Amino acid sequence: MILAILQARVSSTRLPGKVLKPILGMPMLLRQIERVKQAKLIEQLLVATSDDKSDDPIEQLCRENDIACFRGSLDDVLDRFYQAAKPYQPDHIVRLTGDCPLIDPQLIDEVVVFCLSGDYDYVSNAFEPTYPDGLDVEVFRFPCLQQAWEEAELPSEREHVTLFIKQQPERYKIGSFKNDILDLSYLRWTVDEPADFELIKEIYEALYPYNPVFTTKEILNFLDQNPNLKSINTQFQRNEGLQKSRGKDLSYLESRGKKG
Repeated sequence: MILAILQARVSSTRLPGKVLKPILGMPMLLRQIERVKQAKLIEQLLVATSDDKSDDPIEQLCRENDIACFRGSLDDVLDRFYQAAKPYQPDHIVRLTGDCPLIDPQLIDEVVVFCLSGDYDYVSNAFEPTYPDGLDVEVFRFPCLQQAWEEAELPSEREHVTLFIKQQPERYKIGSFKNDILDLSYLRWTVDEPADFELIKEIYEALYPYNPVFTTKEILNFLDQNPNLKSINTQFQRNEGLQKSRGKDLSYLESRGKKG
């Protein structure tokens, strides 16, 4: 079984409530789910949010739209993720995050096929980025997630679900899915900042009315026709959250009498 888990929360530090911000009259989270559901190889989709009161609206949104929802730890995202997956006992998990409303369903399927055909433990198209930030897909075996849940200690490993796995290439068979045609990693289609959201809104308003399942190619064509939008948010860096978590690791190691 292939289980997709989309992690989402309301309490984003840089753009609070972003997953509920409306795009063409619908919360951004539902716009993303609308696209994820187009992936052919996903057998079950689950939203994993926190048990913090601030995330009550996410649970309500899922209930109203018949979407499976799990609630767990706000800060220990690895535990939340593992507890969400455990009842399903899936063979593989597709990890998605709620800040990627332009996620490409065809790309999801391609990464899944790459993982299965190569018999990998973990595969990502963001490990060595060649796709726009915001088209990130990770696929991995459930037993690897369980091992991470049992063994990971560092704050960064508990906050960033797959960090424990992908840092151990000697233990896990890790695959990097790349775009062989173009390196598009300079494009930013994720939503962390107000400028990110404005870009996403512009894309949806231009393309969705004509084709609700608009493709990555259509987005690229639209941006080529509107080059001013390409640079609207390029001043922001990838993985800023991970860098902050690394700082917590140092404090944790010092408190345990260990050196980083």
